[in-house]
Amino acid sequence: MGSMFPETLTTERLRLERACREAVDVDEFHRIRSSDDGIESVAEYLPWEPHDTRAETVALLDRIEREWETGEVARYFVRPNESEPNAGELAGVAKLDVDRSRRAGSLGIWLRKRFWGRGYSGERAGALLDLAFDRLDLAVVEVIHQDGNDRSRQAIERYLETYGGSYDGVLRNWRAHGDVVVDAHRYTITAEEYADAAVEAGEYGRSISNAD
Repeated sequence: MGSMFPETLTTERLRLERACREAVDVDEFHRIRSSDDGIESVAEYLPWEPHDTRAETVALLDRIEREWETGEVARYFVRPNESEPNAGELAGVAKLDVDRSRRAGSLGIWLRKRFWGRGYSGERAGALLDLAFDRLDLAVVEVIHQDGNDRSRQAIERYLETYGGSYDGVLRNWRAHGDVVVDAHRYTITAEEYADAAVEAGEYGRSISNAD
C-alpha cells in the first residue's frame, strides 16, 4: 500500500519529501520537536507535546515509517525550494491520513514558527489534495482544527476558496487536550468540488505538480 504514495511532491515554492530517518538528521529533528524557538506555540493546538527525550523522537520516526508502509498515513517533510528564503531547511511536517474503506482522507500540518505567514499551508494542501483525489481516488478529504486556533481557521478558509469545499460544523468534545476537553471544527472537500474548482481556475492555475 505504501508504494501508492509518491516519494516527493512539489509545488511552486515547496518540496515535500517522504518523512523517514533517511531524509532527516535525527538529532536535528529531535531538537526541533523538543526545543525549537516557538515550539510551545506550534504545539498549542496540536495533539502532541514537545518531546522530552530523543527516544520519543526516534519512536515517532519509527511510527511514521510503519504507517507509510501500511498505506495508513503519508507524511512528508516540508522544505522550501531554491527560490525561497531558508531553502532546503526543514519547515515542518505535512500528512494525509487515508481510510480506504470510506475512500476518505484527512489533512494535517505543523510548521515551525519561523515559517509561519508564508502561505505554505495552502501550497501543501494543494499537493496533498492532488494526491488524494487524482492518485488515490478518494471521494472526500476532511480538515479539522481545534476550537480557538484562528491561524489554522484562516489558512483553511483561504485554501478552500481555491480548492473548493465547505465548513461542516462543530465537533463537540472532540479531544482531551491536557486537563480539558476541547471542541473542533470540520471542513470537507469532495472530489467533485475539487474538480470543479480546478476547471474554474484552469488546470494549471493552481501551480501544483508531483514528482515520483
